[in-house]
Amino acid sequence: MKKNILLTGCAGFIGSNFVKKIACDHQIKETFNFTILDALTYAGRKQTLEPELEQNKNLRFVQIDIRDNNRVQNLFNELPFDGVIHFAAESHVDRSITNPNIFVETNVLGTLNLLNASLPLFNRNPEFRFVHVSTDEVYGTLSESDPAFTEETPLAPNSPYSASKAGSDLLVRSYFETYKLNAITTRCSNNYGPYQFPEKLIPLMIQNALNNKKLPVYGDGRNIRDWIFVDDHNRGIWQSFLKGKAGEVYNFGGNSEKRNIDVVRHILKTLNKPESLIQFVEDRKGHDWRYAIDYSKAQKDLNWNPTVSFETGLEKTIEWYLKNNAWIQMIESTRT
Repeated sequence: MKKNILLTGCAGFIGSNFVKKIACDHQIKETFNFTILDALTYAGRKQTLEPELEQNKNLRFVQIDIRDNNRVQNLFNELPFDGVIHFAAESHVDRSITNPNIFVETNVLGTLNLLNASLPLFNRNPEFRFVHVSTDEVYGTLSESDPAFTEETPLAPNSPYSASKAGSDLLVRSYFETYKLNAITTRCSNNYGPYQFPEKLIPLMIQNALNNKKLPVYGDGRNIRDWIFVDDHNRGIWQSFLKGKAGEVYNFGGNSEKRNIDVVRHILKTLNKPESLIQFVEDRKGHDWRYAIDYSKAQKDLNWNPTVSFETGLEKTIEWYLKNNAWIQMIESTRT
């Protein structure tokens, strides 16, 4: 009998790539059915998944906001899932600075609703598993000489976004410690790839460059991020679901630390656009200086490594945006 897995937030960037590459994999769909839940906010579009929903009988879609506890509970009562992979989140730091409430409501209360709905299923089925997808931003910031974040790094979030994710991480931990829920948390570095909403650095810079618009870069652009191609991240999430140990945290990084300004220059060079398009703007409030991930635990426990170099991944990403203007126009048309 196939296992039924709930995927939350999978009309967005990371989740939609998970559906396309993992949930629709021939061998996986022989064993698993997936229910895709999404609220379809500004960053999620059902149209992104329509080809997969039409062609794969192991997928179904429901539009539910995880903040709506009654609808979440009804869904879990309707279909007793064998597991949850929880992608759904408000994730843009700038938006969290201007409207922090929605981040707490979705990332903390929404996660709590899912955890509460999961407990009865776990109590009936000890193989039930809850994978919570989080971020390296909960660890705070690093100086240039600091060692990379490990799973033991204390949580020290610096933005309303990362604070809301840290809150949800601690809830997941507490449900393992208190109720023994078979729960795992994953934390990743900066994702990039196809279907990313063009408010994040790489797609925003690609789109602005293609349209000969100014490319806004915070501060002096020297802030450092570790970049991971979205497919590598999703492989790690799936390995965590299959092989991870209950109660554990697993970090996933791309081994690709880059200064923001160097990423922007790389994009301009690839698109044959002048660096005069770069426009330095006032720095973001509370801007973290550097993120870096030590993923040796995932290497050891999950046999996971990143496989896509930054140069290759960025080339793939730029090529995708060049070829998919219709998707970009569709998602931009309702940008708020």
